[in-house]
Amino acid sequence: MKVKGLRWWVLGLVVLITIINYLDRGTLNYMWVANLKVKYALVQEQEPMPALPYAYYDAFTARYTLHHADSSIQQVSEKSVMVLPDGDIQYVKKGGIAYGLGLVNENDPQEVTDDKLKKLYSYIYMFFMVAYGISQLVSGKIYDQIGTRKGFIMSALVWGTADMLTSLARGVASLSFFRVLLGLGEAGPWPGTVKSNAEWFPVKERAFAQGLFGAGGSVGNILAPVIISMLFIAFGWQKTFVIVGSLGIIWIIPWLIINKSKPADHPWITEEEKEYILSGQPDTVAVHDKARSWGALLRDRKSYGVILGRFFLDPIWWMFVAWLPIYLSSRFKLDIKQVAFSAWVPYVGAAIGAIAGGWFSGYLIRKGKPVHTARRTAILTGAAITLPAMIAAAFAGTALVAVVIMSFILGGFQFAIVNIQTLPSDYHSGKTIGSLAGLGGAAAVLGTILTMFLVPYITSNNNWILFFVMGALLVPLSIASVFIFRERKQN
Repeated sequence: MKVKGLRWWVLGLVVLITIINYLDRGTLNYMWVANLKVKYALVQEQEPMPALPYAYYDAFTARYTLHHADSSIQQVSEKSVMVLPDGDIQYVKKGGIAYGLGLVNENDPQEVTDDKLKKLYSYIYMFFMVAYGISQLVSGKIYDQIGTRKGFIMSALVWGTADMLTSLARGVASLSFFRVLLGLGEAGPWPGTVKSNAEWFPVKERAFAQGLFGAGGSVGNILAPVIISMLFIAFGWQKTFVIVGSLGIIWIIPWLIINKSKPADHPWITEEEKEYILSGQPDTVAVHDKARSWGALLRDRKSYGVILGRFFLDPIWWMFVAWLPIYLSSRFKLDIKQVAFSAWVPYVGAAIGAIAGGWFSGYLIRKGKPVHTARRTAILTGAAITLPAMIAAAFAGTALVAVVIMSFILGGFQFAIVNIQTLPSDYHSGKTIGSLAGLGGAAAVLGTILTMFLVPYITSNNNWILFFVMGALLVPLSIASVFIFRERKQN
């Protein structure tokens, strides 16, 4: 059996597991604090029992007695509710992992609770990112040694199992432990995809393929708030971890069936496609087939364009992946349903930017521009979109305006980053690609950990201005790194 366009089937599975990857990591993001605005019919005590949920008001104690939809009863002060124009009341029912594990006192002032939750969240996320960084560093080497077929299986098994086990968390320590396991598995596809695209695509298509991979992450982020919120409301946070974690393990089945071997030996590939792929590889294949050591890569000037470029730029992505739900909830008082139907908007821009960024550099190459000139032009274009949008987002007055502006931030980010991520396959071939991609990924994680630590402190008292200032400063630092640490002989 021969399959036309087999490389696109392989890439399609890589994109699918990337979507699942972002669903798995999004479980904590969207369920950490999952408040729900509930409307209660305000009735008099002498009235016949109305349909749930409903509430009584005691003027003597100035308290409401809430009868929830699950038949439980709760008394709250009148300051805790909002009286609606129709005379009914609205109460924000606090929930999510943090409240489910009893990590905060619901009676504390909201500002105190918000700051404490942000710090706990950042600490747990930093543990995840440390493991993610180690995995980025090691996964590149592992994928170089065992190949992309086995590498992706290993990664999906580890992170899928870790996400399912998170349902057993009982506190900050166990939650952090399971997120560490998740991080060890989730980072693999990043150096793995660079290597897979180098195997399955000629040079002129690699940035576009990398763009589709980046778009997969964006699609995952588009779907995550809606899917995870729906699962949380229907089943609670423990079962949501089990359901989402199982998806990556199920994905292994079609991966084993379709990705049987590399293009040169795959029984399903057509001769035309095999020749197209193999003839489009860079001339350095025969020279650098043996992987270079990390020391050799660190002595190579151009490696720092990748390493520092990602150290400064990648944290922007994680700032929004990790903090967008909390930003929308605390800054604009959205509940989990409102967050679900707002948080996906920026990632539409990210998906467009990822595909457009890969297409744009490929277009320049087809027009005769040198490969490195095309990449740098695309990177600079992405930065020109991101920087002004980052500044504008700091002054957004509504959630709608904020998420629309953020679509430009993440669109510009993806436009640039897919080209930075492609640089290792431009500079090297064979086993060295994954190694340099892994170094770049580890640097990206280190930068992200530093910004993750700072966020709770620069956003205290619900002031998010410095959050966007920090993001704006990272853009020129990244671009300067890419341009300074380029090969002097390259155009």
